[in-house]
Amino acid sequence: MFLHEEVLLLSLRDKQGTIHFGTHYQHALSAALVAELLLRERVHVVEEGKKRFVEVSDRTPLSNDVLDECLERIATAKRRGQVARWVTTFAGMRHLKRRVADGLVDRGILKVDRDKVLLVFSRTIYPERDPKPEREIVKRLRRAIFTPARDIDPRSAVLASIANATGILPHVFDKKRLKDRKKRLKDLTDGNVVGEATREVVRAMQAAVMVASVAATTATAAR
Repeated sequence: MFLHEEVLLLSLRDKQGTIHFGTHYQHALSAALVAELLLRERVHVVEEGKKRFVEVSDRTPLSNDVLDECLERIATAKRRGQVARWVTTFAGMRHLKRRVADGLVDRGILKVDRDKVLLVFSRTIYPERDPKPEREIVKRLRRAIFTPARDIDPRSAVLASIANATGILPHVFDKKRLKDRKKRLKDLTDGNVVGEATREVVRAMQAAVMVASVAATTATAAR
């Protein structure tokens, strides 16, 4: 499963099929898209002073229409963009939630339904059909956050960082327990609890997590 799909599963209420209140899922999804392209070695980050530009390494499609569109946008851009630019750009993609959800519906993980808000406005909802994939995700996150393990896989480290930065994690685990694990969450974001071979990859994703965090903070302050 791709990171952006995992993010959406964590963002949705299992039975209601709606987004948890207080989560900034658009930027969580966009940060996950950038992170996935880095993990799959389709792009890499080039540091020039304080700037971190995203450049394409491999244009081979990943058989996921959202990821492939993101890769093509980066590859055909007239000017190189920094990580922050692409996280912001991808957050504004049309029908992003629906497109990600559709892939999970096709695989029988979610189902698509309709309900009404205030008995007037109709909306699409995505209740969970198969809980097993999300249970496995939560199991990985629990090990990453609540154990002293030093061999956390980069996907779990990045997912924990994105979910923490965008208000998703408190809907997965108890807030008090998370508060006690602040240092561990920082270590995950900094790449201190992954293998040496993948540490630089995780650190390259820090900018994506940072942009998602700033966007979430700004949106919360504006309410």
